[in-house]
Amino acid sequence: MGPGSKFLSAACLLFALAAHAAEPSGFGPLRGTGDLGIAVERASGSLQWLDTSKKTSLGRIEGLGDLSHASAVFSRDARYAFVFGRDGGLSKIDVLTGKIVKRVIQSGNAIGGAISQDGRFIAAANYTPGGVKIFSTETLELVADIPAVSQTTGGKPSKVVGIEDAPGNRFVFSLFDAGEIWLADLSENPAQPRITRYANIGREPYDALVTQDGRWYVAGLFGENGLAVLDLWNPEAGVKRVLGDYGRGEEKLPVYKMPHLETWAVAGNLAFIPGVGRHEVVVVDISSWQQVGTIAVAGQPVFVMAEPTGRRLWVNFAFPHYDTVQVIDVPSRQIVQTLKPGKAVLHMEFTPRGEQVWVSVRDAHRIDIYDTQSFAKVGEIAAQEPSGIFFTARAHRLGL
Repeated sequence: MGPGSKFLSAACLLFALAAHAAEPSGFGPLRGTGDLGIAVERASGSLQWLDTSKKTSLGRIEGLGDLSHASAVFSRDARYAFVFGRDGGLSKIDVLTGKIVKRVIQSGNAIGGAISQDGRFIAAANYTPGGVKIFSTETLELVADIPAVSQTTGGKPSKVVGIEDAPGNRFVFSLFDAGEIWLADLSENPAQPRITRYANIGREPYDALVTQDGRWYVAGLFGENGLAVLDLWNPEAGVKRVLGDYGRGEEKLPVYKMPHLETWAVAGNLAFIPGVGRHEVVVVDISSWQQVGTIAVAGQPVFVMAEPTGRRLWVNFAFPHYDTVQVIDVPSRQIVQTLKPGKAVLHMEFTPRGEQVWVSVRDAHRIDIYDTQSFAKVGEIAAQEPSGIFFTARAHRLGL
């Protein structure tokens, strides 16, 4: 072997050592994050760490506090999950290694959060003491504190709900006690966001969404019928009230669980939203914000979720129909499949291109995996009272 061969061999060895050193510790071969995700185990304060390609769990991530109403968002490189706990905990999780990078307790009681369009900031919405806190995604250091204090509440802090990211490095959220919507603009000075306040938007907004195109912020109202809509393309026009007949229900059915608006299904120019106190999905024309139809379903919907194609909707329900999932064909508006995964179906999540849907079945202690074309069950994963499921594809969508 000549000197050139020895040099080549040494170079190859150094390259191999460098590649090995670059591999995430404890994970194995170098890989991407596009098919990874997490599922909340609400009773044990832990997460299942998921691989959607292999339809398996990579392990359990523990020590995340009270996850009884937890949600998550992802960094723009889809490597880190930011988990918002009910106890005010904000945790940064490395989904390549399955480790907690950092955890802070930022309030006494929190309801969720959002990540900015450029991925630099995390916003946490708080019940106690109320208000919104902005953190750096790199360090989880506090950047800004926005007290939700309004004259409507006599200067007392309001619970904050329905926080969403909006284009232009803005966050938009609702004040439950004050009946207001606030728009916080971080584009010029993140440490001192510019706040636009919209008062008298309706009583007790309880949840909200931003449509996937980033245009519409829609807040549901608990204290009265109707919805409040802010056009983020024209915020100077203010908030308008729509769907005055949409609310707790003419039949006065008991509302065991309020619908989650963030997963409204939008297909074309139509939105499909869960009826409150009604056994129906409400069809709304977004161009006019008028109701144009209803679809009768098995119970009171909680989530109405569209497959990535928009062709079909998957619906789960509040008690006592919480063992059921129904699938609706959008063109015909007909139910094409009814599934019975088990008691307490709490959440559904589609793989990035929609070939599978993962379903948390809390009381059966498992996650079921269904093929969205054949509706066949193709896998299951044991989990401790699973609830929310979050895949890294959310990193590249507004409003999730």
